[in-house]
Amino acid sequence: MAPFTRFAWTLAGYTLLVIAWGAFVRATGSGAGCGKHWPTCNGEILPRSASAETMVEFTHRATSGLALLLVVALVVWAFSAFPRGHAARKGAVASIAFMLLEAAVGAGLVLFGWVAKDASPERGWVMAVHLTNTFLLLGALAYTADASRHGGLLAIRERRGLAAALAAAGLAVLLAGITGAIAALGDTLFPATSFAEGLRQELSTESALLLRLRILHPFAALAAGVLLLWVARRALRASAGPRVRRAALAVALLVAVEIAVGVVNVLLLAPVWLQLVHLFLADLLWIALVLLATASLSPAAEPAAEAGARARAA
Repeated sequence: MAPFTRFAWTLAGYTLLVIAWGAFVRATGSGAGCGKHWPTCNGEILPRSASAETMVEFTHRATSGLALLLVVALVVWAFSAFPRGHAARKGAVASIAFMLLEAAVGAGLVLFGWVAKDASPERGWVMAVHLTNTFLLLGALAYTADASRHGGLLAIRERRGLAAALAAAGLAVLLAGITGAIAALGDTLFPATSFAEGLRQELSTESALLLRLRILHPFAALAAGVLLLWVARRALRASAGPRVRRAALAVALLVAVEIAVGVVNVLLLAPVWLQLVHLFLADLLWIALVLLATASLSPAAEPAAEAGARARAA
């Protein structure tokens, strides 16, 4: 593996950890640890007298800042290592754009007070934007790493049907992720003491909007899982090659594990550690879908029918 590719994948892995820590900030109610100050923390660059909530929030800001610097390095390296128009350059530019937007959304959450125990509808909308941008950032980083190794060209026009199916699967995963983010926020703000109480909260017309929306996530997740399995099977039938097989297998396995973890998460009333595992798996599933798209839409991907005929002739 080339140094740039290794760096890009390492950065994607580090970003996954930063995202998980951000979820820990939300799940523990530590988002107000630095007050309504940004980019400073309680008016200081380095907090001198810090509570546990302050340290949790400050750590997230510090690791996020480092991620931004690393993405800047990725862009500089991409422009020096690849020619004009190369897909790795485009992926790196998309990565820095989504990283900057991620920082802006994080700043907005703090400055408008949409943190800690705030249960306003505006916070729910911003969480949806936050989740969408997070997925797009991870997708851009994964695409950059993959393009640096395989070229990144996509035969979309030649495989419109498969491309449309992959796009539909991507939208379904985004919708499942958005409803999941809202559900997790509801779990944080309105923790239930039993499964029955949680269900009653979701069905009550007197409950907060965030609670009533929580019930959407299981249905969105199941629909996305079915669509992902269908798309993985279609990709395997359309294209042959180890890249497609590995990505399709990863998608199928992650769908199964993610659904199982989601069920356990509901039954255990969403403990913080399991929320983080659930989100981490969702991020991995999104990356696997991106890799399935780049592999199956690659001009170098051998059509399955041709591969079968060649195998029979041999």
